Amino acid sequence: MLRIAVPNKGSLADTAAEMLAEAGYAGRRDSKELHLIDPENEVEFFYLRPKDIATYVGSGALHVGITGRDLLRDARMPGAREIAALGFAHSTFRFAAPPGRFADVADLDGVRVATSYPGLVDAFLDERDIAVDLVPLDGAVESAVELGVADAIADVVETGTTLRQAGLEVFGPEILTSEAVLVAGPNDVDGTETLLRRLRGVMVARRYVLIDYDLPANLVDQAVALAPGIESPTISPLRDPEWVAVRVMSPRRSVNRVMDALYGLGARAILVTPIHAARL
Repeated sequence: MLRIAVPNKGSLADTAAEMLAEAGYAGRRDSKELHLIDPENEVEFFYLRPKDIATYVGSGALHVGITGRDLLRDARMPGAREIAALGFAHSTFRFAAPPGRFADVADLDGVRVATSYPGLVDAFLDERDIAVDLVPLDGAVESAVELGVADAIADVVETGTTLRQAGLEVFGPEILTSEAVLVAGPNDVDGTETLLRRLRGVMVARRYVLIDYDLPANLVDQAVALAPGIESPTISPLRDPEWVAVRVMSPRRSVNRVMDALYGLGARAILVTPIHAARL
């Protein structure tokens, strides 16, 4: 039975649970539940702190898990490895300090750097032979400079508003671009490929929709140029030999522009249907 680690709280938890449910797996009914067996799918779920998941999986105690790439790198657990990006919980890690204090990451040599991700930051600086005095904190890192416990910080940066409010600005290269990932342990385990295939199917279903439309047969080539699909559209004859029915997968984000273009070309009865699950 495949043993899967799932975030029990935080920004990863809700979306991870939704993806697993859309992939056909059972979900917990009580947020305090820490263990769930899904015998129909031959899996066990263990609901853990996101920071701990890489450790459990890397040790071999659990087979796979969903966590952040940042948390995986921060754990520095040799047995844990990323096997797929899951397309949510995106974040960027940067250095920040008072304006003009540092021009480049090399300027950090010998100073104090506060972060909630000491393993991640230490590995980044080690690769560049930069030695700093790391100050591990468990949140509100942007206050560290003002309160005098650090000279710079390394933290998640989204819009930069919080940093500017704290009188800080980013400098140097990105430390890491992170998102939710599926991690596996040191050994390949039966069931992992099925889980991965299902999760990828959910990601496809979220990115694409089905478009059905009727079209004069002589316009098929032009319509296919507008909406080529994943491999090729399905073309079916209609009772009227001068018309055909077309079905095609199209990216969700641009579906209205595609519909407008198809209508302008001459397509009619254009229908869009969400995709619940997919295997490509």
